[in-house]
Amino acid sequence: MGKIALLFAGQGAQKPGMGRSLSETSAKAAEVFRIADGLRPGTSEQCFKGTAEELSETVNTQPCIFTVDLAAAEALAEAGIVPDCVAGFSLGEIPALAFSGMLSPEEAFRFVMRRGYWMQEAGRMNPGVMFAVLNLSPEQVEAVCQSVAGSYPVNYNAPGQISVSCVAEAADAFAPAVAQAGGKALRLKVSGGFHSPMMQPAYEALRGEFAGLRFASPDLPVYSNLSGHIYESEDQLFKQIISPVRWEELIRAMADTGVDTFIEVGPGKTLTGLVKKILPQALALNVEDNAGLDAVKLAVR
Repeated sequence: MGKIALLFAGQGAQKPGMGRSLSETSAKAAEVFRIADGLRPGTSEQCFKGTAEELSETVNTQPCIFTVDLAAAEALAEAGIVPDCVAGFSLGEIPALAFSGMLSPEEAFRFVMRRGYWMQEAGRMNPGVMFAVLNLSPEQVEAVCQSVAGSYPVNYNAPGQISVSCVAEAADAFAPAVAQAGGKALRLKVSGGFHSPMMQPAYEALRGEFAGLRFASPDLPVYSNLSGHIYESEDQLFKQIISPVRWEELIRAMADTGVDTFIEVGPGKTLTGLVKKILPQALALNVEDNAGLDAVKLAVR
């Protein structure tokens, strides 16, 4: 076996009951929930008992997924499984930074609370929608976006799968344009046009509120959504909000260093599926509960 990477789940993976079993059996996971509840009372309750509707609100989604992501990673570390590098998808990048030691859990959680608030506000100020575009190349998706004003390619997820953010007025024209190009557009259940110019108000607000944010030296490398390569500066954390996620490039960059085992931490299996599309030969696993933790322990030892 080569190197191991942890991948921290992003927004959209939330589900009622997430993280509960890990909090009940892992002391390290329970500590993450304790920290979250100290800074945002009721976070654990929301993760364990919140409705799907409640968890889908960005202001709730982001701190809750952050907590479950980091709890799952800490449960793995407690079990003796320590990665060689980490990355997170969009929101997931923040618990990845906390796990690496670049930010303390408290610093990262305070940031993610405000990130969720300001991204929800930006979505309210600049209404937008997102689509998953299938079966087109990046160049084809970019050409469609050029032909439909107000549409932006934002998440380069995997071969034949790219997400696009559209201003509300462009949404009706976008799907037919994709179909004409030979692809398929699936509307996503999100509350705004993320990773696009529509998030500019959130970017500016967070820049102001966290102007003094500084990274510590990491315990292990963190790969950046913005560049697809190892993090270089705090600036990347802010620019990520208004910039595309270079996920396929990021996964390939990890593989180039010898990573052949990718473990998704947090709710869902979205990133596990993307890895299988990008690197069919890699081992892709996920930990969202005790069953997943047990399976990973068997697979990587």
